[in-house]
Formats: sequence, C-alpha cells, structure tokens
Amino acid sequence: MREIRSAALSLACCVLLGSAMANEPVAPVKKAPAKAAIKTETKQESGTEAKPAASASRGADESLDSLRMKLAERLGTKPDGAPGQMQLTTKGGAAAAEPSGRKGAKPATAATGHGAEIHWAYEGQGGPERWGQLRPDFNKCATGTRQSPIDIREGIAVDLEPIGFDYKPSNFSVIDNGHTVQVNVAQGNSIQIMGRRYELLQFHFHRPSEERINGRQFDMVAHLVHKDSEGRLAVVAVLLDRGSTHALIQTVWANLPLEKNELLQAQVTLDLNQLLPESRLYYTYMGSLTTPPCSEGVLWMVLKQPVQVSNQQINIFSRLYPMNARPVQPSQGRLIKESN
Repeated sequence: MREIRSAALSLACCVLLGSAMANEPVAPVKKAPAKAAIKTETKQESGTEAKPAASASRGADESLDSLRMKLAERLGTKPDGAPGQMQLTTKGGAAAAEPSGRKGAKPATAATGHGAEIHWAYEGQGGPERWGQLRPDFNKCATGTRQSPIDIREGIAVDLEPIGFDYKPSNFSVIDNGHTVQVNVAQGNSIQIMGRRYELLQFHFHRPSEERINGRQFDMVAHLVHKDSEGRLAVVAVLLDRGSTHALIQTVWANLPLEKNELLQAQVTLDLNQLLPESRLYYTYMGSLTTPPCSEGVLWMVLKQPVQVSNQQINIFSRLYPMNARPVQPSQGRLIKESN
C-alpha cells in the first residue's frame, strides 16, 4: 500500500509540475489576477487544519501539503502564515497575530468594585480612633475642639440654677440599635434650664460610663437626650453604680426586643423621675455627641450622685454590649461648673 500511495503522489507531482511549466511561458503578464486567486485559495487551504483518522494517512496528508507548498512557491506565491493562524497587518506594517476566540474581543478586566462601607463601632476598623475618617460628616470626631466625654476635674463650684425636671409616666418603646439599648419616650417630658425648655427624646446606656469624675469611671451611665424648639441639644447623664436592683431599669430590660433594630412597644408606662437620684446637684460644660457625627454645641449636665443598679442588671446589658463607651477626649481648657 505504501508503494502504491508513493507512486500515486509522485505521478501527481509530475503532472502538476509539468502542467505548471507548460503554462508558465505562454501566460501573459495580464494574467496576474489568476495568480492572486491561486494565492487566496492557497491561503484558505493552508488555514484549514487537517484532522487525520490514523497515523498512516497523516503521513500522506503531510506529504500532500508539502507538495502544495512547493507548487505555490513554483508559481510565485508564498503563504502568509502558518496553518491555523491568520495574519493581521498593523498601521506600522508589522504583522501581529490576532488572539484566539471571538474576533475583536477585548480581554476581560479585573473587577474594581469597592469594599463594603465600614460602619462605626467601638473597636476594630470602625473604632473611635477612626470615626473621623469613615465619612465626611464624621469629621468633627477627629477635628473638633469641644468633644465629649471628658474627665471632669477641677470644676468651678458655683450656685448653679437647678434643673427643672418635668417628667411624668409615659408610653415608651425599646430598641437595640446595634450600638446600645435605646428607650424612646412619648412627648410630654422635658427639662427647663437657662431659660430654655428641652423636650426629652430618648435615653440610652453605655458601659462603662463614658464620663469620668476625677478619674473615676462608673459601671454604667444613662444619657437622657433632650432638644429645644431651635434644635439645640441638652443631655442629662445619670451615673449607674453597682448595688441594689433598680425598678425602672428592670422594666426596660423586661421589654427588650428579641432582635436588633426591632422596635418593641411596651404595654406599660415609664416614670423617668424614678431614674433620677435624690440629689440633683450636677456638673455642666459644653461638649458634643459621644457618637458619630460627634456634633458639638451640646449642653451637658452630669448628675453628681450615682444611682444603684444590681449586678444582674449590669450583666444583662453586658451580654449585649460588654463595652460601648467612647474614650475621654481632651478638655481643651473648657470651663466646667459644678453645683456647690
């Protein structure tokens, strides 16, 4: 079989070469387009990959391809590229191979999506030392000069105006907002100080206390947040110290929602007078919110006498928030007054 196949190839070669040599001398110059057609046909054929069925036929096909290449050279045409690869000409005249796959396809680029926004917290990447960098509107947390809390020292003892508390039994709801336990109180509770009336909005808790008194930090603190008709804020801080069970705190804990950010409307009322100590003497200074955006211009009144809460009540809050207190901030020479 090999001898017969080789003889057939030799005969075909002779016939083709003889025909080409016979036609070449008499072919006029104007017949150049015929050569171009041969060139195109040759390129198309050279771009088709052979798929042999067996190793024996592969050798024969390779010999036939070699014969075709020689015939093309003989007729004055040269293949532009290797089989299976198309040549593209750039503007500079250099040839460049087009990548495999869909013609003109652009390489896929890596995703450049931004990471999730870091939420403020009391530790980690969103901790207090980075609050001012998390968002533009948190800038005061880093650049403010009247920030809270502070370590209250060397207050000027004066005859301070008593805080006019006007609290009454009210409906309330409780929410665990992811930073603290917050109690929203119905309208009708307020304080009167320095000729202004501030409406109570809500109160919440921190552990340990954020403010310090001559370096001492208490087990917890309750911040009662008020706002006047012009939007100015006033916060009354009630220090909580370990001791006996507190009835109002127990009522709040009994109405804790089971899930964070779930508002639970209590079916009982709350009398905020029960949260206040017997003595209403206080320290006062101008500061800020102790959480982002750390807005300044907040009137602070820290009651001197702490209120007792039980160890169990402290532990209940600690299971939710072991630590949710901002570190003390520089006092920056602020004036601090205290009741004498």
